[in-house]
Parts: sequence; structure tokens; C-alpha cells
Amino acid sequence: MRNHMLLLLFLINSCLAFYLPAIAPVNYCAVPTDTCKNTILPVLVNRLDSTESAIPYDYTKFDFCPIDKSKAPPSENLGQVLFGDRYHVSEYQIQWKKSETCKKLCDKTYKQDNKDDLSNLEAIKKIIAQDYQQHWVVDNMPVAWCTQNTNSNQKDICTTSFPVGCFIDKNGQTLSRCDPPHVSGKEYYYLLNHVEITIEYKSMNDGSGRVVAVKIKPTSHASSGEGESCSNSQALALEFDSSGSLTVPYTYSVTWVENNKVEWASRWDYLLNSSNQVNVQWYSILNSIVIVLFLSGMVAMILLRTLHRDIARYNQLDPEDPQEEFGWKLVHGDVFRPPRKGMMLSVLIGSGAQVFMMISVTLVVSCLGFLYPGNRGFLLSMGVVMYVCFGSPAGYFSARIYKSFGGEKWKSNVLLTAFFVPAIVFSVFFVLNLVLWGEGSSSAVPFGTLCGVLALWICVSVPLTFVGAFFGFRKEAITYPTQTNQIPRHIPEQSFYTKRVPGILMGGVLPVGSVFIQLYFIFNSIWAHQIYYMFWFLFIVFLILVITCAETTILLCYFHLCSEDYHWWWRAYLSSGSTALYFFLYSIYFYAERLQMEGAASLFIFFGYTFIMAIYFFLLTGFVGFMSCFFFINKIYSVVKTD
Repeated sequence: MRNHMLLLLFLINSCLAFYLPAIAPVNYCAVPTDTCKNTILPVLVNRLDSTESAIPYDYTKFDFCPIDKSKAPPSENLGQVLFGDRYHVSEYQIQWKKSETCKKLCDKTYKQDNKDDLSNLEAIKKIIAQDYQQHWVVDNMPVAWCTQNTNSNQKDICTTSFPVGCFIDKNGQTLSRCDPPHVSGKEYYYLLNHVEITIEYKSMNDGSGRVVAVKIKPTSHASSGEGESCSNSQALALEFDSSGSLTVPYTYSVTWVENNKVEWASRWDYLLNSSNQVNVQWYSILNSIVIVLFLSGMVAMILLRTLHRDIARYNQLDPEDPQEEFGWKLVHGDVFRPPRKGMMLSVLIGSGAQVFMMISVTLVVSCLGFLYPGNRGFLLSMGVVMYVCFGSPAGYFSARIYKSFGGEKWKSNVLLTAFFVPAIVFSVFFVLNLVLWGEGSSSAVPFGTLCGVLALWICVSVPLTFVGAFFGFRKEAITYPTQTNQIPRHIPEQSFYTKRVPGILMGGVLPVGSVFIQLYFIFNSIWAHQIYYMFWFLFIVFLILVITCAETTILLCYFHLCSEDYHWWWRAYLSSGSTALYFFLYSIYFYAERLQMEGAASLFIFFGYTFIMAIYFFLLTGFVGFMSCFFFINKIYSVVKTD
């Protein structure tokens, strides 16, 4: 036990100690040399998103300063495209170690009698009212907006986005962390058209430097000049003057700060450690461990005491003794009777095996440090690729289970395994994509990428599923330790907690209770646009979820068999799979309390994607519960003597 604990601590410390950045550091210098060629830091602008809307937009959709079309944007991986990341090279020119003070980027002029100008201005006002945030990237580092924490003992709060502007309603209420002047009883739209960029760098021995932090402070100013006027002028309200005109100057300032205390490999720390996530994550782990220990104690009590006593008592009975059988031994002739809808059950088991393998491998790779936050979109890309590549386990498990049921329609089994679940997910995703297309969102997947994902499914996943099914059907059918009676045994009246629906619903309570705190961070990362980086916590919680699902299903399965109910096949899958129902119910709570989104499109997008996640969660937990119960029942009936 001591060696196992030491190994666990070593693995946790290893995951904490390093990550693999996947890119080499870039050195910058004021004058090009043989060892340093980079003199300008390009500023990449990304999508705009909000916690009040599930519809992200591309930067170029709005009438900001134009992007630099002469420079090609960086290539995007599959995960970035699916997330809606669209990077463009902006016109901001940052010369290495060259300070700027209120340098003008461009002017935007709007006329009250011009319909296009009014439309562009209303679009900006709309995203300001919905608290849309901008995302910028410099040297593969997100530009951070840091504000002072109200608690003096805590670090500054740093986020990887900053608002487009400040909306103040008639009551003087604002959502953004800015407070420009206003008069009560009137609505104001202030545009944050000036940014103060602070770049912290580490000096190298050859005179060059590396970027270790990029921070921004957005402000609003109405002055059209350059120099010190940016900080001294009044805020810019998006209102026309007496002549029916409005001029918006976009300016920026650049400040350089030498910081040799921070290493380049640790430059993400100020972003990742600015929240109190670590303490809450430890609380989540401890909460989950308590649940697992409680369940493990109950299972140990059943296996070591009750079940061991049952087996000893059953085996001591004289076969010629006319004493009537009792307990779970009573249903030995029916417990392996093939279930109804065995084809569909085998298909779901195969699909669950595919999801289980995909999540397991992805989490192991992420815990090893490959999926660090700077490698944007790689987590989703790897998840999609792993899901496609693990088509063989899906076909193999489905074929093995279906053959053990005595099924003969192997073609239907293979086709359903390859197409049933992916077709449902792809159909829902396609409908959601149509809504995003209609809204002009940046997360609308282009038609070419959609065809590429479809080709991955049909050309890779489907053939691999056929290969797995081929080997699964070639093997001998699973032999059970007891023979099945020809006439099904009558099932007596069940108590409330052993009935079908209550038993299934009870099966998902403890598993979701062991991971519900982790669900908050996952939803917060996806919908509140926060950085998720604690993959080693997620890996531990995943193991806890698997153990909890297995133990809960075994407990319920044992109780049902003792009450002479031998219909365990579907119940084992659904009892553990009901965790997905509570997962979906939690998403409703998160939507109402944390996001407060508005609009039918946001509602449809949120619950559409949550439904897809719930499907895969159902397949994962259902597979774990079924397989644990399957091995448990095979084991207990293989060690007991039957006629």
C-alpha cells in the first residue's frame, strides 16, 4: 500500500512539475542579427464571445480597424475551427522595446444619415450591451486584462479577454469592470477604443529578449489627437454630435518592463494561478474520495461477508437434499437469458467502449503535459482523432456481446455500431451548425471542414469498426457458467427501490455526486471561456467516476438478483448511464444561474451541444456499469454449485 501511495504522489507531482510547450521560444531584438531575426511582435485578433450569448463572432464582422490582409493568418487546427477560433493579423505594430504613447491606429467616422454607418454602429452597441469580450494573442500568449482583487491578500484577477465597451443602463448598472462617467436615467454605450499594452520580457545574454507576459488596460477616450491626450480626455460615448457625425479614434500605447525573474517556460503561471481553482479542485477530489471510500466499504462488506457467506452456504447444500434454493442462486437458470432488444444493447456497449478508449487515451496524454493551454484546439482535435481511430474496439465489443446473445444478424449489428450513434451526433451537430451559419457566428464550421469530418468518420472510423467486428465474430461465443432454462421464471412483486425506474434513477446519484464540482470547471471552461489546465485533476476524477459507476452498479445488481429479478442486462447499463440525466439537469442549473444567456439561438446552441455531451457521457458510464456487472455476475455464478 505504501509503495502504491508513493507512486501516486510521484505521478501527481510529475504532472504538476512540467508541461511540454510544443513550440520553441522566440527571441526578439531591436536590430536584426545572425541569431535574431524578429523585430516586430504581431498582434493577432481572435473571436469575440460573451457569457450572455452562445454565439461567438469573428473580429472582422464588426467595424473596427481593418486587419493586415498582406499577412496570412496562422493556420488553424481542427479543434480551433470547431471552437470558432479565427485568427487575423491586426494593424497594431509593436516594435521590440519601442515604447508608444497614444499612437493612432485608425479613425472611424459615422454619419447619422448613412444607413450602413447606422447598421455598423448598432452592431457594436449590441455586442457592448451583451458584454462581448475580445481575445488577442501576442507571441502565442493571450493578452491578459488584470484588475486588482478586492481581497488584498489575493493576487490580481487576470482574464484572457477584455470587453469591447461598457454599457450602462438607466439605473447606472454595468456588467463590465469599468465605470465611465454617466448620468442616471439614461443609457450609455462607451467604446473602449484605447488600449495600454504592457509587455514584460526576459533579457538574454546575446542582447535579445523573450516575452513572458502581455497585459492590457482598455480605456475610452474621445480625443482625436495623439500623445498625452488619450489619458486626459473624456470617455467616448457612441452618440452623434449636433452635426450628426461621430468620429471614433482607435489608439494604443506600448510600455516595456524587464522581468528577469520569470522563466519563459513558466510564463503562463500568472494566468493559471490568478484564480482559486486549485483549492476548490482539492475539495472536489476529497469529496469524491469520500464517496468512493463509502462505496468501497459497502462493496467490500457485500463481497467479503454477505456474498462469501452466500456462496459457502450454497455450496454446502447436498445436491440430493430436497431443500429449496433461495437468494440469488434461485435465478441461476435465468440470469444469462438473452435480453430483449439485444441488438441495440450490444451497439450501445460497442459505442461506449469507443468513447471509453478515446477519453482514457486523451486524458493520459493531457496529464503527460502535451495539451498545455498554449496549444489551442489540440485537446478537441485529439479527441476527434482518437474517437475515429478507436472504431475497432466498438466493433469488437459489439460483436462479442451480440454473438453471446445468440444473434445472427451480424451485418445489421456492424452497420448499426458504425452509424447509429455517430449519425445522431452528426445530425444534431449539423442542425446546430445551420443555426450558427444563420447567426453569422465564427463557430459555424465551414462546409469544407464539415466534409472533412464526415470523411474521417466514413473513411476511417467505419472501416475500423468493420475490422473490429470481424475479429469479434470470429471468436467463439462467450460461455456462461450456468445453463439457461427453457421456461422463464416468474419474477415476484418487487419493493419500491428494486423496481425498474427507481433502481435506474438511483444508480446515477452517487457517480454524479463524485464529479459534480468538476462539472462546474468544465462548463465554465466551455461556456464562460475560462482556461482549463488542471488535467491531472480531471484524470483522477475520471478514475473516481469509473470506480463509482462500477461499484454502484454491482451493488444494485446484487440487490436485484437477491430479490429474484434476473433482468439485469439493460438495468446494469441504464443504472450507470442515468448519470447522464443528472449531468443534463446540472447543465440546466448552470445555464440559469451562471450564464444567464438571452435569445432563442443561444438557448438552442447551449442545450444542443450539452445534449451531445450527455450522449457521450451516457455511453461512457453505461459501458463501465455494464462491463463491471457482467464480470461480477459471471464470477459469482462460476464459483457456486448448481444443478
